[in-house]
Amino acid sequence: MKEKTMITHTDGYIHIIEYLTAHLSLFENSSTIDNTGDSVLEVIELEMSEQIMALCSQNESLTFEQRNTIIREIDVIVYDLQEILSGVVNSPVSAQQSAFIKEFAILIKNLFDTEINQ
Repeated sequence: MKEKTMITHTDGYIHIIEYLTAHLSLFENSSTIDNTGDSVLEVIELEMSEQIMALCSQNESLTFEQRNTIIREIDVIVYDLQEILSGVVNSPVSAQQSAFIKEFAILIKNLFDTEINQ
């Protein structure tokens, strides 16, 4: 992985954000709420954390600086998601939203996997 490369400046990231915006209807007028009581933002943070922990454990050779770069990138991604989903980030999450967020986090992990393996 290049030390200063950021996935948030790649075509892959732009495509993932376009995928999110194409599915924004999942986050509008949701009536099926999970019983977890978690908010949309809490699920985003949880799923992103789980994927990045998996990424780091699968890539033990990452340097401290590379890990910090990944964490900074995740902060940017979560901020982007907060901006895009600003109207619902504090709302209770539905099962469909939760599943989509998990899939989104996996796509982000895949971008990091690709970058690390180059």
